[in-house]
Amino acid sequence: MKVRRSDRLIDMTRYLLERPHTLVPLTYFSKRYDSAKSSISEDLAIIRRVFAQRQTGILETVPGAAGGVRFVPVMGLAEAEQFVTEMAHRLSETDRLLPGGYVYLSDLLGSPDVLRQIGRAIATQYLDAKVDAVMTVATKGIPIAQSVSQYLDVPFVIVRRDSKITEGSTVSVNYVSASSARIEKMELSKRSLPAGSRVLIVDDFMKGGGTVNGMRSLITEFDAELVGISVFAEGNFSGDRMVSEYTSLIRVDEVDTKANTLHAVPGNYLDQNMSRLKGLAE
Repeated sequence: MKVRRSDRLIDMTRYLLERPHTLVPLTYFSKRYDSAKSSISEDLAIIRRVFAQRQTGILETVPGAAGGVRFVPVMGLAEAEQFVTEMAHRLSETDRLLPGGYVYLSDLLGSPDVLRQIGRAIATQYLDAKVDAVMTVATKGIPIAQSVSQYLDVPFVIVRRDSKITEGSTVSVNYVSASSARIEKMELSKRSLPAGSRVLIVDDFMKGGGTVNGMRSLITEFDAELVGISVFAEGNFSGDRMVSEYTSLIRVDEVDTKANTLHAVPGNYLDQNMSRLKGLAE
């Protein structure tokens, strides 16, 4: 049965949003809606224009017999600025500072809306990086890795500090915790990461960078390649960080342990991605 154009546009938009980075042949849409390819092309032109105007994403056209369209989700400059400013404000709320200088993030990282925005922001930075897998360490980084992997349409792998029988054989490395200077261990299932994979590391919070540096060592053990490092927030650290090249959405720049308060500002994400974000807005 032929589908009305308004219904077709809504269903096509939903279909594309749910399948980022997936090539969809025009013949698929033509059969799905019992419509001519010319009509489908006109519908896609409308969706492409609205996606660009609203900075929802890029609808790429791949020519040829095996071609089609591919939706690439992005976050534009205005939305990115608004999001990181809001997150910095919320991290500066009272009573977020925990003993040991840790910051309470569970309410933010438990919010589906916040996680969607984090995923879109980080995925936008690595649009052209050909990421094969997103890596994080259990447990707080898991929802971030899941969100980023969804928008990049790649698997995510979880590094653990203790063995799980369900993981099978594992590869482990020792690393130095920058904050405590103690030797710690982390491990990853041998089946998680094929050799040669291009890996993006994400995490919720970074101080000295010891945990992230441990994951970097694991990537080397798997004969894989590090694409980049992105964290939701970074904290003050008096010594030398074990990681120098990374991106943070938020930075905690002031901590008052007596008053139990902290102050947060946007991290280096906007500065590092300004040209890319401006280009998406044009």
